[in-house]
Amino acid sequence: MAAKLIIGNKNYSSWSLRAWFLMTEADIDFDEVRIKLDEPDTAEKIAGFTDAGCVPVLILNGTTVWDSLAIAETVAERWPEAKLWPADPDARAHARSISAEMHSGFQALRSQMPMNCRAMGRKVHLPDDLTADIDRIIEIWLDCHKRYGDKGDWLFGDFSVADAMFAPVVLRFRTYGINLPDSAMVYPNRVLESRAMQDWLSAAETEIEVIKREEVGQ
Repeated sequence: MAAKLIIGNKNYSSWSLRAWFLMTEADIDFDEVRIKLDEPDTAEKIAGFTDAGCVPVLILNGTTVWDSLAIAETVAERWPEAKLWPADPDARAHARSISAEMHSGFQALRSQMPMNCRAMGRKVHLPDDLTADIDRIIEIWLDCHKRYGDKGDWLFGDFSVADAMFAPVVLRFRTYGINLPDSAMVYPNRVLESRAMQDWLSAAETEIEVIKREEVGQ
């Protein structure tokens, strides 16, 4: 199945990471097209693939899919052998629920802790709304580990769409040095040790583009 994935800068684009991480960790072959964000011709280049005006975009046998969650659902459907949702219906409903929550929520975290893989050690203030987002994420991780940890160290034991949705949060916590209880470290350690994440971080380190609005807390 011919697949092409259009992404943004690996250092900054959390939405791109979700689709890329999902397909890479699941060993799904695709051609990667990287578009530099925040450049004079960025909008024009993205428009060559979608009218939605944003990345990621998946081109699959001539069909265009945009939005990271729509891409994840499509990939899970087209590659059922990858088993990207839990087999158990109750676990699958749980995985879909936290994936959707991540997709639509956590506005304080998105705005105040932008993904920036290269900015290790950078600090931000932790107002109440951001602290609430962080606490909720830790709660999700701990609950998943309690329920499914006997099956493996991903959120639902085996790798799933939910892991792709939460992968950028792992990088945000890493960048800004968010202290996690030891009990909540199993999952982020699993993400950071994965082959796909190591490849993404290595590529992010080689990028030279700087997006000023993403460089908070300097």
